[in-house]
Parts: sequence; structure tokens; C-alpha cells
Amino acid sequence: MINNPPIDDLAEKMGSKYALCVIASKRARQIIDHAQNQGYTDLPSKKKPLTEAAEEIYEGKVTISKY
Repeated sequence: MINNPPIDDLAEKMGSKYALCVIASKRARQIIDHAQNQGYTDLPSKKKPLTEAAEEIYEGKVTISKY
């Protein structure tokens, strides 16, 4: 469970909890794939991929693009 940053703050940034779930899970998958391509079995930061994704969303590094 993600406690920091708060879920409500993350959902507000993404527009809804559903959007947060979709974006965070996609970003976490990208983080895992990138780490595996670099030859790592764990992330170099020792954080869980979903935690890393949530922090990136909170910091504004990950946004939703509308097509």
C-alpha cells in the first residue's frame, strides 16, 4: 500500500483513482522492464516499482497525454 505520497494527492493529480491505477501500473511495468534490460534483478534504488512510479507521478515526472 502506498502511504507516501498520499493516494488522494496522487489521484487528484491524475484526475481519478482509476486513472492513477492505470498510469501507475503502466509506469511500474516500464520501470521493471528497464531494470531487467539493464541486467538487474532488483531496482538499483531498492524501492518497489509501484512506489517508484507513485513518487514520479507525485513529482510531476509522469503525466497523462491526451491524443
